[in-house]
Amino acid sequence: MINNVVLVGRITRDPELRYTPQQNQAVATFSLAVNRQFKNASGEREADFINCVIWRQQAENLANWAKKGALIGVTGRIQTRNYENQQGQRVYITEVVADSFQMLESKGGTKQNDDSLMGTAPNFARNDSNDIPSTEISDDDLPF
Repeated sequence: MINNVVLVGRITRDPELRYTPQQNQAVATFSLAVNRQFKNASGEREADFINCVIWRQQAENLANWAKKGALIGVTGRIQTRNYENQQGQRVYITEVVADSFQMLESKGGTKQNDDSLMGTAPNFARNDSNDIPSTEISDDDLPF
């Protein structure tokens, strides 16, 4: 079975860091606003607000470094849990359990693209222009 999630979005509020009472493990909850691929009828892009939880050292790192509005990437899995509330009703919760996260902007709000640290990053942007040079291949270049 496969249960993998990769999200890129902005944190909607500062992560809430807590510690479990028995084992004192760090756990942070947060919500990501992830833009949809398409625009609605009025031409605006809508977003999904996805509840996430992250544990242990990653939870502490997230709470220390990522604040409301930060652009982050998250990898993890979808998990569903349920409990009975005070009125005796069964409540179901679906959330992303994050294994790791990556800050995608520096603290100043600009994209991280420090060529001196990361090397020259390839440009994967879509090029819609028609000025792409053609590559000539002769029959002698083919192995068959």
